[in-house]
Amino acid sequence: MASEGIGHPRSKVKAGSPHTDAHVLYQGSVPVNPWDVVLCISGTLIACENAVVVLVIWQNPGLRAPMFLLIGSLALADLLAGLGLVLHFVFAYLLRSDPAQLLTVGLVVASFSASIFSLLAITIDRYLSLYYALTYNSERTVTFTHVMLLLLWAVSLGLGLLPVTGVNCLAEEASCSVVWPLTKNNVAVLSVSFLLLFGLMLQLYVQICKIVMHHAHQIALQHHLLAATPHYVTTRKGVSTLALILGTFAACWMPFTVYALVADYTYPPLYTYATLVPATYNSVINPLIYAFRNQEIQKAVWLACCGCVPHSVQRARTPSDV
Repeated sequence: MASEGIGHPRSKVKAGSPHTDAHVLYQGSVPVNPWDVVLCISGTLIACENAVVVLVIWQNPGLRAPMFLLIGSLALADLLAGLGLVLHFVFAYLLRSDPAQLLTVGLVVASFSASIFSLLAITIDRYLSLYYALTYNSERTVTFTHVMLLLLWAVSLGLGLLPVTGVNCLAEEASCSVVWPLTKNNVAVLSVSFLLLFGLMLQLYVQICKIVMHHAHQIALQHHLLAATPHYVTTRKGVSTLALILGTFAACWMPFTVYALVADYTYPPLYTYATLVPATYNSVINPLIYAFRNQEIQKAVWLACCGCVPHSVQRARTPSDV
């Protein structure tokens, strides 16, 4: 039997079943689920977009500060996630290789895990850069960043290897989750871990907002500024940016996380795809928020594309860039 899509246990995708007749296109004798096509297209966009960020950071020796290393880690994780989605489609419908498809599922799990962990690492870095502003640019910060990167990729790799090393539902379909061939327990652990990480990120962003507002208040007192001054406006914009970052992250991942925690393989695959596709959009949005808004990366991209830097990019950093 040919391999199946992410949201389909084997018993749900047999040719001629109600789950395939109304919802799939046919390529010869192999059913092609349109949702898998959407995931493949999303993966292609994710891979191309984040490849630009990885290449820019890799080719510019000036982009080696801890902040850029973490942004590079995020872009690399999202790049691998995009490639994993594309390869999953290829091995499910074109090359029809079950072992290879199992590897791609592991790649998707590892890369999306690394993406989320990288977002947490960026949040921690932003908090430390404000809380320890005087000592942030030290060798200790660089060492701490390297340790964070090593740990997050080691944990992500371990999570990705679980399906390959036997923690899957191939031998017992009743233990399948909404994502084939991950087990219900495996997905539950991933979902709970995500909720804990989200709670930690929320707490850190609250602390960041407090620090930013406190700094703005101190500056306002020193210069006898009013609430409507440009500095207050830009500080408020910075806090709004933090809310946008956290809100986007939650909007993309929370529906799939909650659904995967309460559902199992008996639920209609449509629900899995309807919540999983928006989760992949987070990897599309990440470069726009964390990379292309950065002044130094903007300069590097413009120099690589046309050899010049527009005047609009050559601006001073403001609190809105936090």
